[in-house]
Amino acid sequence: MSDEQTRGRLTGRVALVTGGASGIGRSCAERLASEGAAVMVTDVQDDLGADVASLIRDEGGTAEFLHHDVTSEQEWTDVVAATVARFGGLNVLVNNAGIAIGGSIVEMELVDWQRQQAINLDGVFLGIKSCIPAMRTSGNGSIINMSSVAGLKGSARLAAYNATKGGVRLFTKGVALECAQNGWSIRVNSVHPGIIDTPIWTKLNPAFQEDGSAELDPKELAAMAVPNGVLGTGQDIANGVLFLASDESSYVTGTELVIDGGVSA
Repeated sequence: MSDEQTRGRLTGRVALVTGGASGIGRSCAERLASEGAAVMVTDVQDDLGADVASLIRDEGGTAEFLHHDVTSEQEWTDVVAATVARFGGLNVLVNNAGIAIGGSIVEMELVDWQRQQAINLDGVFLGIKSCIPAMRTSGNGSIINMSSVAGLKGSARLAAYNATKGGVRLFTKGVALECAQNGWSIRVNSVHPGIIDTPIWTKLNPAFQEDGSAELDPKELAAMAVPNGVLGTGQDIANGVLFLASDESSYVTGTELVIDGGVSA
């Protein structure tokens, strides 16, 4: 990392980024590290996650990787303990890990509904429950929950995904109020990406792989849905996450940061 890139807005802070092996999570991990944070990257994609942490270190940053199933309470306990032991505390949590399963709600299997809820919503709950005590010990914290524009507006054939991301939005507000009313120096906000160039589009509906048909093309979706037709990048989201992680957002809690190129407008 060059001196120009590393301005130290997060120097001395420790961040935990779930789903950090690819897509938005990877962009967030790299961006936070570029501003001086020590970053624990977690994911179930071990090789890709280890590569992200290695790249951050190669560029002069501080990062480690841990395997992490966000639906497991024990793994959350272990990951937080390992992060504190390795880096001396915890100040930033980016609850980013998530999946999208599309399709008609009358055809969706209960197991797919439950799996999506477990990763997208239970994982956020477990992250918050596990990290708040460590943040209180560290003296301050910023929790950033990755929702979606799908958490603000409904979409046909994405109703189950809507349920998880809408739940993240309101859960965020409730936890933010609890932290504030208890006098805990922990801010809690949600981020709502629009159509972003990430691998999630190739995994949206298993039927796309099963029948050999074309995968969804995010560029085509952006051309149709984004006012200026431009597809967003992981860096666009990471820049917003950096703002919420830094002291520049010290008066921001319990709200949503929408980064969607105007889709929800």
